[in-house]
Amino acid sequence: MTTQPTSGRTPKGAWTITFLLFLFMVVNFADKIVVGLAGVPIKKEMGLTQEQFGDLGSSFFLLFAISAIVVGFIVNRVATRWVLLVLAVIWSLAQFPMVGTVSFTTLVICRIILGAGEGPAFSVAAHAIYKWFPDEKRTLPTAILSQGSAFGVILAVPALNWIIVNHSWHHAFGALGIVGLLWVVAWFALGKEGPLVSTVATVADEPRIPYLKLLTSRTFIGCVIATFGAYWALSLGLTWFTSFIIEGLGFSQQQAGFVSILPWIFGATVVLLTGWISQVMLAGGYTTRAARGVLGSVPLIVGGCILALLPQVAPGGLMIALLVIGSGLCGSIYVVCPPMLGEFTPVSQRGAVIAIYGALYTISGLLAPMVMGNVIQHAATPMAGYLSGFTINAAIMAGSGVIGLLLLWPNTERARLTGEAQPAGGTIKGAVSPT
Repeated sequence: MTTQPTSGRTPKGAWTITFLLFLFMVVNFADKIVVGLAGVPIKKEMGLTQEQFGDLGSSFFLLFAISAIVVGFIVNRVATRWVLLVLAVIWSLAQFPMVGTVSFTTLVICRIILGAGEGPAFSVAAHAIYKWFPDEKRTLPTAILSQGSAFGVILAVPALNWIIVNHSWHHAFGALGIVGLLWVVAWFALGKEGPLVSTVATVADEPRIPYLKLLTSRTFIGCVIATFGAYWALSLGLTWFTSFIIEGLGFSQQQAGFVSILPWIFGATVVLLTGWISQVMLAGGYTTRAARGVLGSVPLIVGGCILALLPQVAPGGLMIALLVIGSGLCGSIYVVCPPMLGEFTPVSQRGAVIAIYGALYTISGLLAPMVMGNVIQHAATPMAGYLSGFTINAAIMAGSGVIGLLLLWPNTERARLTGEAQPAGGTIKGAVSPT
């Protein structure tokens, strides 16, 4: 039987696990970005249309959501240490078929398998981290975990682009497979299950909330919709950003590799600032409605408004700046939603709820690359198609941010779901739920 450590204390080794899971997400997003980074060479070698390339980008997400839900329920019963290990093995093995001559069908199948392995990644990693940090200290490690995505791109793009330019895009996939296996070895040696888990007696005494009530709660719905808009922007960046820099703005493959990391550098700054500001606000007595809900939603609205300006400026540096800032602001929502869900979800159900949340919002990853490819294919010029696609992105981002702002009230959600009176607290700053 596991003993629950004193509330508020961070167990020894928590930051080591956080770093390993950060690297886990680095590999995760390096795997995601490689198709978008090598998009132009892949299209030329295989003779793909814009629509076919959009379908290739979307294929990654075909089993992404289903896998996330299935594994989410599994981690309610199986130690996250072993689940994370299996996921990373799947990612690594899915890369190696692309090292040699490969057909479009094989490439699609490998991306589907990779997506099935990566679908549960962030949710399981977040669930694992929450076994190492008490609730009031989870925002910053969640922000660091989220930054694995940005650093996965920032670190991987120059290296992968060098391989693509000097060797071939096939070897870039092989390099990712080797790196994935290296992480597997490190995690097998150092990975551990967190001690902040409930005892058998505590879990038995903890009131369960029906999944229907959890999944139809306003904060859960708000998290899904807000992150859906953010992930639309992210999946476009993964699949289409480098192609836009080359085909739309006329940069070379080598130049585009450097430009492609700019949104992720800015996004990393946004995410880390969000995590830090959120914890400062919580320490200062603000409600989680303000320190998580509002703080995560408003940047989405602002980012969508910035992206809407793209068709109004000339191609060049200003267009890149608007795209970088507008899409980068969406990162704040990833930091705050998992902790918000953790506030009102019983521990025994948390892994499944976070996984279902991830499965639902990543549906936009299935839609966005496909929509962009279709829009570009049927536009008068590639540039006109790209700008139309980014305008659709702007509307979805801003709209999802507004809905999130209206629905995210985590500070009163548990009491509302259970019918219990909300416990009296200290000084409260920020918003108070209308209900």
